[in-house]
Amino acid sequence: RYDTYYSKNSLYNTPPAFGIYMVGKVAKWLKAQGGLEVMAERNKKKAALVYDAIDNSNGFYAGHADKDSRSFMNVTFRLPSEELEKKFVAEALENQLGGVKGHRSVGGMRASIYNAMPYEGCEKLADFMEKFRKANA
Repeated sequence: RYDTYYSKNSLYNTPPAFGIYMVGKVAKWLKAQGGLEVMAERNKKKAALVYDAIDNSNGFYAGHADKDSRSFMNVTFRLPSEELEKKFVAEALENQLGGVKGHRSVGGMRASIYNAMPYEGCEKLADFMEKFRKANA
């Protein structure tokens, strides 16, 4: 709170300068992308690609979250077996799709598609998911 620093003649504590700097950089980047509304729409479209791959897989992929509670940033899902999940992670990495292994306490897969992830990255993942499903169903 700025008023705390003001009332203590800027001697309260050192503010987290690097964090403040990074927030400023991210805010500037978001503004250059078109602002929050544009980013929200872009993120919905990206997530829809991956969720469509899950929803249209005839049960091969199973999402963790209820459809009305799905994240636009982290798409989580399971495959029919842990063996297939290990194979999915290995083949995804071979296709330059790293970091899809889910959290160690939950398992499954997690596609992190934060703001900086381009639409093309989600297209590549959705295409890979479809090919993997067809080869392993």
